[in-house]
Order: sequence, then structure tokens, then C-alpha cells
Amino acid sequence: MLGHLIRLRKPAHRIVSLVPSQTELLFDLGLEDQVIGITKFCIHPSTWLQSKKNVGGTKNIHIDAIRELQPDLIIANKEENVEKDILELQKYFPVWISDVNTLSEALIMIREIGILCNRAETAKNLIAEIKNQFSSINNSSRFTGKKAVYYIWKNPWLTAGHHTFIDAMISACGLHNASTNNRYPEISPKELAKLDIDYVFLSSEPYPFREDEKEHLSSFIDSKKIIFVDGTYFSWYGSRLKKAPTYFKSLIYS
Repeated sequence: MLGHLIRLRKPAHRIVSLVPSQTELLFDLGLEDQVIGITKFCIHPSTWLQSKKNVGGTKNIHIDAIRELQPDLIIANKEENVEKDILELQKYFPVWISDVNTLSEALIMIREIGILCNRAETAKNLIAEIKNQFSSINNSSRFTGKKAVYYIWKNPWLTAGHHTFIDAMISACGLHNASTNNRYPEISPKELAKLDIDYVFLSSEPYPFREDEKEHLSSFIDSKKIIFVDGTYFSWYGSRLKKAPTYFKSLIYS
């Protein structure tokens, strides 16, 4: 998705995934036997944490461990992985890199990985299911036109800004992202108090927000506006998307 050309002489059968959401996609495409290496953050499916080789974290890949596996395809992501690691791996192996900031780009990613891994028909069916699920979200809800801030980190208090995949999912809920055009701007609790915000989302990842953080923010904004959310449904752009609309509707109507 960055315009690089890779060539596979046959469908990949020794795959290393460096992206948790795309690891889950590989599982749902039926590639249990083909995937040989994943990161320590690839928690879905949980069984793969024991059965697949751990190749480090998304930001600190163990390149020697990947070399030992001799993959015929590595699946990476522009934002989640470190450029110097990817450039090093590209010297030895085909590396397919996703760049996903919108739902349409996520569907392109699913289609292309399906083609690369000889699962084109399964990917096509998954895409149709995701489209159908997202079309079922009713934006004439209590969220429509409301403004939200989505926190992903503490100290500094970072939010998901515009032009991110999280921003696309916020919009899918019918909400307006009140953050800025920067991708991950800092909005301190004091600054938050000055904004006309309807909802504050505290994500479960990458920073796992807890009651302590909610209590702190409650000094600056009404606690009824603060909602804990499962970050995987807002930031994972693989097959988890088929479950995301149901989760969003549970937020909208609860």
C-alpha cells in the first residue's frame, strides 16, 4: 500500500505478521498452518501466542528470529512498525506494508492480503460482511452531531486526531472528533475543560486507562461524559471490523 513491488512465485505459506490486527485477519482467513511468526502483542487468537514463534514487539522486532524462520512473506504496517527494521527485512524477504487510515483502505488491505495468501474468495466474503455490518449503524442516534475526544495515552495526554483510523471509526459512530488535524495531538485535562465536549473516550490500548485516570479527568469535566472503550474496535483494521458496528451500537444505545 506504499507502492512497493514485491514478487511471490507462489501463494505465501511461511508468513510472519508484525501487526496484531492483521494477525487476527490471517487467522480468520484460515491461515493457521501458514503463519509461523507473530509479535508478542498479537493477542488474537490467544492460542497463537503459544503455537507461533514470538518475534518481539511491533516497535522492537527481533530480526534474527525472523531470519531463522525464513518466511516467504512478512506483513507489516507503516505506522505500527519501525522503518529501519522494515528496510532491513526488505533486504532478505518480501515485505508487504499496509497503510490504513480509513474503512475503505482497511477493505483494500483485506482484499490484497487475501490475494497474496490464496484466500481471495474468503477475503471477498469478509469484506461484504463488514460492509453490511457498517451499513446497519443508525447515525440518527444520540451520538449524531455530538463532539468527542478519544484518549490513547497518558503523560502526555495524547488523543487520536484527524486522518487516523480511530478518527474514521469515531465518524462511523456519528460523532465529530473534537481533536485537531494533527494525528496524535496532546490535550491536557486543563485544555479539555475549555472545550465544549459531549463525550470523552478512554481507550483500553495502547495505554490501558483505569478508574484513577477517570477520577482525575472528573476534576475538569463531568464524569458522566467519560466512557471507557475497547480500543480494539476503534483501532484494529482487520477482521475485527465485522464485530465493530455491533460494539459501536452498544455504546450508542446503552
